[in-house]
Amino acid sequence: MRLDENDALARLSAHDHGILGTVHPERGTDLVPVVFAVDDDGFAGIPIDRIKSKTSGRLQRERNLEADPRATLLVERWDAVDWSQLWWVRAELRWQPTPTTQRTQNLADLLVLRYTQYRDRPFNRILVFRIVEVTGWSADSA
Repeated sequence: MRLDENDALARLSAHDHGILGTVHPERGTDLVPVVFAVDDDGFAGIPIDRIKSKTSGRLQRERNLEADPRATLLVERWDAVDWSQLWWVRAELRWQPTPTTQRTQNLADLLVLRYTQYRDRPFNRILVFRIVEVTGWSADSA
């Protein structure tokens, strides 16, 4: 059953991790697992932090976004036994290369509230995205 936009956005906002898809100029879709926060104004923040080791100061997803600002965030619920519990939500995003300081700060505050690992704000950057569209599906009609 197709989720209405409000239900899809609520499920997206409540979920604690997802898969970010960006467009690599040569190989096409580039997928990475991410954590994120969604604000009340329809923006999502995905941190680039100093906690997890990185091979480079600028990640491939950032280079991808500089070439093409489109992205997708996918979250889902899987249950191997009870398929009536299955659902997914897909958010179509547009990267905001120059967000306001206030927007970035608000998303950083939300990330700190969601993830105890971020209580000391170990952010190099917060990638800010405008949510363009949210769609979803659920096996259960309730």
